[in-house]
Amino acid sequence: MNIRSLLSSILIGAVASARSMTPMATIAAARLAGRHTTGQLVLLDRPVFKAGALVMGAAELYGDKMKTAPDRTVFLGLLARVLSAGIAGAALAPEGREKTGAAVAVATAVPLAYLTLAGRKEAMARIGQTRSGLIEDALIVAAGVAIVALSTRPK
Repeated sequence: MNIRSLLSSILIGAVASARSMTPMATIAAARLAGRHTTGQLVLLDRPVFKAGALVMGAAELYGDKMKTAPDRTVFLGLLARVLSAGIAGAALAPEGREKTGAAVAVATAVPLAYLTLAGRKEAMARIGQTRSGLIEDALIVAAGVAIVALSTRPK
């Protein structure tokens, strides 16, 4: 197995560690822009899925700044990361390697969720919840867009 062929899946798992919906939103946006993923997943071609992924991605960016936002390591937060990383990791994996792509993305997302949370808490203590969240948003969304853009091709 060539680990480089799964690099996009690993990297999108890292994105999911900080923003659970960003991987799905970036892939949905790429699909809407007419880009093709190497992994074959019929789910990604459903209009309802694409719209839902974009809405959930935007809602997460907004909700993260709220004082009542739960930590990303609570059960539902980790579950969202597992699902999003798995689907996105499979989509960005080489054709026929979707299960492996999903597995490496999840294996990246879950432990990194704890590390990204620790970093965010430290940043919150220094510059506050909103500012730290906006900076994290910018970094994670940019990373997600770059990974998906470099891992997809026009149809």
